[in-house]
Amino acid sequence: MDKTGLEEYYVRKDGKKLRFGYTTGTCAAAAAKAATYFLLTGICPERVYIRTPKGIELTLRPLNASCDGETAVCAIKKQSGDDPDVTDGILVYASVKKSSGDISIDGGIGIGRITKPGLKRPVGEAAINPAPLEQIRIAVREVLDETGEECGIDVVISAPEGVEIAKKTFNPNLGIEGGISILGTSGIVEPMSEDALTDSIELEIKQKKALGARQLILTPGNYGEDFIRERLYVDAIHVVKCSNYIGKSLDYAINESISDVLIVGHIGKLIKLTGGIMNTHSREGDCRAELMASCVLRAGGDADLARSMFDCVTTDEMLKRLEKAGFLESTMKALSERIDYSLKNRVKGQINVSAAVFSDVYGMLCKTDGADDMLAKMSKKQ
Repeated sequence: MDKTGLEEYYVRKDGKKLRFGYTTGTCAAAAAKAATYFLLTGICPERVYIRTPKGIELTLRPLNASCDGETAVCAIKKQSGDDPDVTDGILVYASVKKSSGDISIDGGIGIGRITKPGLKRPVGEAAINPAPLEQIRIAVREVLDETGEECGIDVVISAPEGVEIAKKTFNPNLGIEGGISILGTSGIVEPMSEDALTDSIELEIKQKKALGARQLILTPGNYGEDFIRERLYVDAIHVVKCSNYIGKSLDYAINESISDVLIVGHIGKLIKLTGGIMNTHSREGDCRAELMASCVLRAGGDADLARSMFDCVTTDEMLKRLEKAGFLESTMKALSERIDYSLKNRVKGQINVSAAVFSDVYGMLCKTDGADDMLAKMSKKQ
């Protein structure tokens, strides 16, 4: 088996080592780097070296390489390690040619196209997320700098198997048609079974308490963590990433006699709390439109406005419609009241719990009662 550089990276579960893998974004960047080198030098590299956004350096082997002097093609085989992933083992291709412009990146066969607004990329663009796009640009730029070539490079990413694989993903529901998305903020796939993940959350809460924290902020993931760091100015000792397991994390906090828990997250996740859904993974319940429509009606909106929520791909798109209709503030008030009810119903008075909900577009949308007091307690000034 080829040495990739991930051999020393793993997590343990029940005495077993679970291997790390690498994302489709890393595959696309490595394929583009290998193909660019092939095009500019006439030599196909036996190995391509790439540094992921997480800082892990990988050594990957290009496959199915070809070059006719004008266009070069290379593929990288996706490896998901021991993480269950429908894209594991597929080939991600990059086709490159010189241009008179800068570095351009598009999607070919098997890469989805965005057909509805509200996602991270505009309608009509290939479903290649911003982090992988930057990863590809960096990889191609490294080759241009190494060879001294002064030209643009047109890159087309493809994954022929992606046409069928996409049918097993949520892409069709999101308005992404024709293939998979190229994803990965860190470039690395970290394996985690549900039990292993919840065990690690429980352990982190125990550790925070041992370090003296009696108030915690729970946040589902990277968006919430970034928002907390950039906007809320709280001490990092209070922050725990809880993934989708908000209910279980509250249970752990109760068990550890934590006094206050503030949940901070993107509305796309936390809207599910309005319906009492305490595991926010889409497979447990993806009813954002139904819940937003309910909040619209509670806020006094009419049936047409409520019904229009079902035409939106994302919650950010719903917010735009609410703002246009003059119902954003009142709907967020209704939403915060339902979140407050659901959270207090879960903890049954055993701890104080509040929530703060934000969006990428509008910033802080709403807070439940007590949220500001909790933030004051956890402020870096304290």
